[in-house]
Amino acid sequence: MATAMGPAAPTDACYMLIHPRLDVETPNLQTLKRNLERGTDDIKAEALQQVISGTLQGENHDQLLMHIIRFVMPTRNKTLKKLLLLYWEVCPKYEADGKLKQETILICNALLNDLQHPNEFIRGSTLRFLCKLREAELLEPLIGPTRECLSHRHAYVRKNAVEAVSSIYRTLPHLIPDGPELISGVLQTEADMTCRRNALTMLTQSAPALAVQWLKENAQLVSGFEELLQLAVIDLIRRTARDFASEKALFIRCIFELLNAAPSAVKYEAATTLVTLSSNPAAVKAAASCYITLATKESDNNVRIIVLERLDRLRMRHEGIIDDLVMDLLRVLTAPDLDVRRKVLGIVMKLTSQRNVNDVISMLKKELAKTVSDASDYDKNTDYRLLVIQTIHSCASQFPEVAASVVELFLDSIADFGASSATDAIVFIREVAEKFPDLRQGIVSHLVASFMDFKAGKVMRGALWILGEYAETPDEIREVWTRLRKAIGELPLLAAEQRELDAASASADGAEKSAEPKAASSGSRRILADGTYATESSLTARATEASSLKLDSKPPLRAVLLHSDFFTGTVLASTLTKLVLRFARASSADEEQQVNSLRAEAVLIMAGIIRIGQSSFVTTPIDEDSYDRVLACIRALEYMDEDSDVLTEAFIDDTQSAFARLVKGETKRVEEEERKHSNDNAVQVDDVIEFRLLAAANKGASVSAEDTLEHDIELATGEAEGRAAVSKLDSVVQLTGFSDAVYAEAYVNVNQYDILLDVMVVNQTNTTLRNLSIEFSTLGDLKLVEKPTTYNVAPFSFSSVKASIKVSSTETGVIFGTIVYDGPNVNDSHSIVLNDIHVDIMEYIRPARCDSAQFHAMWTEFEWENKVNMSTTKEAAENLDLRAYLQHIMRATNMACLTPTNALAGDCGFLSANLYARSIFGEDALANISIEKPMEESPITGHIRIRAKTQGIALSLGDKISAAKVSLSE
Repeated sequence: MATAMGPAAPTDACYMLIHPRLDVETPNLQTLKRNLERGTDDIKAEALQQVISGTLQGENHDQLLMHIIRFVMPTRNKTLKKLLLLYWEVCPKYEADGKLKQETILICNALLNDLQHPNEFIRGSTLRFLCKLREAELLEPLIGPTRECLSHRHAYVRKNAVEAVSSIYRTLPHLIPDGPELISGVLQTEADMTCRRNALTMLTQSAPALAVQWLKENAQLVSGFEELLQLAVIDLIRRTARDFASEKALFIRCIFELLNAAPSAVKYEAATTLVTLSSNPAAVKAAASCYITLATKESDNNVRIIVLERLDRLRMRHEGIIDDLVMDLLRVLTAPDLDVRRKVLGIVMKLTSQRNVNDVISMLKKELAKTVSDASDYDKNTDYRLLVIQTIHSCASQFPEVAASVVELFLDSIADFGASSATDAIVFIREVAEKFPDLRQGIVSHLVASFMDFKAGKVMRGALWILGEYAETPDEIREVWTRLRKAIGELPLLAAEQRELDAASASADGAEKSAEPKAASSGSRRILADGTYATESSLTARATEASSLKLDSKPPLRAVLLHSDFFTGTVLASTLTKLVLRFARASSADEEQQVNSLRAEAVLIMAGIIRIGQSSFVTTPIDEDSYDRVLACIRALEYMDEDSDVLTEAFIDDTQSAFARLVKGETKRVEEEERKHSNDNAVQVDDVIEFRLLAAANKGASVSAEDTLEHDIELATGEAEGRAAVSKLDSVVQLTGFSDAVYAEAYVNVNQYDILLDVMVVNQTNTTLRNLSIEFSTLGDLKLVEKPTTYNVAPFSFSSVKASIKVSSTETGVIFGTIVYDGPNVNDSHSIVLNDIHVDIMEYIRPARCDSAQFHAMWTEFEWENKVNMSTTKEAAENLDLRAYLQHIMRATNMACLTPTNALAGDCGFLSANLYARSIFGEDALANISIEKPMEESPITGHIRIRAKTQGIALSLGDKISAAKVSLSE
């Protein structure tokens, strides 16, 4: 590598890191010499392996070169010959002054003999080794035998000879100037498919005109080629389509034939190439059909997801063209993997239109029925059932014409769903009831008919809210009231439970009298943690036992109340209050007695809820909030005559309008996201129009990046980001001090799954630094891929060192290391400790969205929590409100706010919101922020709770929030 001050000494490549075995002692130089000189073939092989490993680790084994040439190179052992080729590849071939070592002439003679060896394995291995040589002095005498190997009788030799010619022509074309013509002749006469593939690959890279001419002559035979040659043909078409635009019809015809090939790899590459050649609707549909076929037939879920991502990208680039294939795509739902199904349903939602929505809904109904009817896998299908319900929900929200049939399906099947699926279904039904007033009467009737089948408290709460809001006529209210009374059971609640308990106690007296006294008394005492006795009330024990034994046989609302679900009790109280108020408003003066009857019965039920919550029949007493809410409903009915208008507005008008605002806000958010997505592909009217036909002539024009294979490589290496030169300075980290003998700074280039360190090393002394190397180590889920090479740096010159580090998760990572170099004297060795490089977690965190149910499920599941207290100074809070502070935290953590915008509106001095993000590795990060600012001049105080599945994400996000808090205060 050249430096700014002149040419540096040649460096030796170092390809890998091999961890030394701790249980094996590393032999010294004399031992290796003895084993190479006098040992058996097995001992020589082991010694040569140790030499190769040491050379790769940077050890100097120059003194062993002649021993290997004298005692190992003449061997006929095939294993030793293979190891020799590996050693020739890694051993230093240059002197310190940059000249080739004299011993390499002996190596050249040995390679010449191996190229003429009668054994085809030795010939082929030697030819493959020539692909890695870059020294013209070594390769020049070997050109003749290499050309002769192109006509060898064995295909193994011929295919490696083609590779050798290709490599030599690419690096040193003057050694074999007729290489393309030579390989073209081989391609015309060769029968072996692997040799033909290697030859075509060489022509594609070095002489594309010859490759295209061969394709024109053999276009009719493409469908009969083997997989490797078909892939080479596709690569040829992809690389030469622009330069040979006149042959586009030929290329498209070949690609269409390869779409029907048997190998999956060929079908995938053909479909990907076809859409780069043509944007014709027929070509786009053919490529999409090929992707769908692959996703249906492939058994590997990773392959399916990759193919589906390609299909999604194709859909985004060609809106509306592949909508007709949505039914074919639904066949991929036969895959058992949930991630594949989720990806399929996500694409299906984007392909659904007015023309095919009925067919899509019909297919999804069948899938939903399968998840319910399959009793053996009912629990396993819970997640998939919820996914299908959410998809049907979204589909019906976008296309109101199918909402009626979907609501009917959910109402008929909701009793068969699990708790989570039924909850999502009832949420959808509530939304439809608000959006479509014509469907409310049918929804209320269905809910009344199926209310007794509900078991989960969440489902009951949703159903009660719908019944309380949309049962408007007196007949509907009477019907709902009758069903709720049946779901509650006998009144008063506490007295009925007490009578049942007394009856159960009386029937059990005979059994207790027959039991032994000792056994009877043993249940009345308990031993506490301190060793003392505690007497348990027999009433409590028997009440809990009696209620738990018969809980399943009780009416549904009564069962959830005895199960201490008093949140449902508060919703029941609110529903009863709404029904009484609605009935009073809708009834005539003659029905006042009936109004008072409903009013008294509602108060009796609410009082029963409070009394049973304070009794010993429940395991957990009623909480204070539920108690206050039920009591407020009782008082509302008590003063109904005096404040009828105020109560009606509070319980009926305000609640319904609040939900209407919530639905409108969510609809508006979805529309804004769709509008933002549609604007991504929009261009301004004065933007420059780029013509693909002129792209080859105009190198400055930028062609659609999706059309090139190079774009995928740029995405993988991070070169497609196009960062400004000034912004790159933010990623420069100083590793040593200005007063150190060696100054070093690193540019940290973070890609998706790896980190590239480009370290600039400056020699600040007036002496040459020999064998300078940087030894990196990592902490966390980071892995050093390659060891940086060794350099000799001239006085006051600099050199560039690169290191690649793989990243496997967003756990906190630290890169540290030292610079090691030798001074002018032999034993003069020095080292400099480098500053640590901390990996920024924000490089891997992306804002994401999820629904409320998913957020709460993950919040319950994740075990790692980090609580960060928030506070600002009065000066910082003067011009900062709570919403601005929330935006500041969101920018610092790269998280999205899940709380609706209308919920954050207003100025009450308190703000609470949920935040969510996901890493590129699929790791979820949750946060809940609760902050307050009681007065205009008060500081902002509160806390943020972060939850994640791994500790590293929780701690790293906490550090980011703390840093953002400090920066705001400053």
